[in-house]
Amino acid sequence: MHVVEILGTGCCDCLRLGLLAAQAADEAGVKAEIRHITDQRRIEAYGVLEPPGLAIDGTVASTGRVPAVTELVAWLRDADRTLGSHLREVVSA
Repeated sequence: MHVVEILGTGCCDCLRLGLLAAQAADEAGVKAEIRHITDQRRIEAYGVLEPPGLAIDGTVASTGRVPAVTELVAWLRDADRTLGSHLREVVSA
């Protein structure tokens, strides 16, 4: 399962991004937990200065805009391939 974090103060764009991220996870066929991070110190720790920000599994994927669902789907599928590859390495080690 992936952790998708919406980094922002809870503005309309942040809420919209959370909904689109959930839709993208469904379309990508991946399991994801959507978390809304509103604490300014935690947001700044990610280096996000302009909300909304989006992090997938702890890596910032975008800031300052609401990406299209197609972009989100591609990022989630890429994260899923990366996770799958890592798990295969751990199992075979």
